[in-house]
Amino acid sequence: MSHAAPVSAPPSVAPFVEPQRAVTAAWIAAFAAAWVGVWMGQLGPFRVALPLQVAAEVDGTKNWTDPVVAFGVVSGIAGAAMILSFPIAGYLSDRTTSKLGRRRPWILGGSILFAVALLALGFVQGLVLITVLWALALVGFSAAVAALTALINDQVPVRQRGWVSGWLSSPRAVGIILGAVLFTLVFATVTVGYVVLAVALVVLVVPVMLLIKETPITAEQRPTGSLFSGLWVSPTKHPDFAWTWVSGFLVNAGNALGTGLLLYYVAHALEFGDQARQAFLPLIVVYLVCVVASALILGRLSDRIARRKVFVIWGALLQAFSALVLAFFTDYTITFVAAVFLGLGYGAYLSAGQALATQVIPDAHHRAQDLGIMNVAYQVPVAMAPLLGALIVAAVGGFSGMFLLAGLITAVGGAVITLVAKVQ
Repeated sequence: MSHAAPVSAPPSVAPFVEPQRAVTAAWIAAFAAAWVGVWMGQLGPFRVALPLQVAAEVDGTKNWTDPVVAFGVVSGIAGAAMILSFPIAGYLSDRTTSKLGRRRPWILGGSILFAVALLALGFVQGLVLITVLWALALVGFSAAVAALTALINDQVPVRQRGWVSGWLSSPRAVGIILGAVLFTLVFATVTVGYVVLAVALVVLVVPVMLLIKETPITAEQRPTGSLFSGLWVSPTKHPDFAWTWVSGFLVNAGNALGTGLLLYYVAHALEFGDQARQAFLPLIVVYLVCVVASALILGRLSDRIARRKVFVIWGALLQAFSALVLAFFTDYTITFVAAVFLGLGYGAYLSAGQALATQVIPDAHHRAQDLGIMNVAYQVPVAMAPLLGALIVAAVGGFSGMFLLAGLITAVGGAVITLVAKVQ
């Protein structure tokens, strides 16, 4: 049943039918606003605030890698929480019979949990509390993201998914920039930055709740299957889904290795020391501007030519090239060149790769559940990379080995996507 709403495209007549009617600019704007909020809440702390909090708890005067390893452990534990929370949240979302629909209750509930955990993070000390609260924040993040991602399959026709996925990806860059600016230039204390992030997150999901309508399902329409079965998609029965997952994991792992320790790279390899935050900000802005431009332009182009894999492949290769530049040239100016290629490549990958992922979902009845599993490939490497990167840096005594591994992993991830058969 359609809900009349002048600012959003009506949902499908049936909740499991592939959408055909284009979503409107207002629908996309509300969708993008929510993503700005969740990306800012996750990546702002992850890139700046959390490393600073962890460093304050660990004595790094004797060995600068100690705070990096500690940050990696905190991030890794929280990443383990995400591995379960993504598919579980998707499983429950697919079976939600609320009058608000299947997705919006989880977007709202996940965002509130996320915001409360962020708020608390600004007022605690000690690695245990920081770890617990960051894990809770990422559980809320996972619930909101699983539901938001499923809205693409629920309401966006395939011919628009590259463009809409660009508006999922580009807010990632905007969120990092805003988060980094908040913690680097605007607020003197981490506490105030967390408070602002928490409030902004809740405010930015309001448009989705008000403007995007859903067709609720009845109890009789709820998908069958146990929670345990919902945590697994058979790679033999659904090889395209499996290859897309593997490619996503590898490309995102390579990107995370290349960017996750960038603040430490600027501080120690480029020897900026206490001025690292100031030197880091323009570098990340250049990278993220390129991500936004590439995601939006190439996402739209992938819709128009109805091809996804070519953008995923070239996006991965550009990222691999940038990692090689960082591995062989330790120079601040050349780092900007690497940032441009990395941003252009990752933007292309994010928009086309996300659109491709929506086209290999095995069952329309389990969209959020399956996309939750796919999101594990996108998000968990980001959480795990700091620990792996720190161990590599500590083992080889520098960053070059880490960047070489990042380039190799990313290139392999791009090659794997060629094995997908049903999407061009």
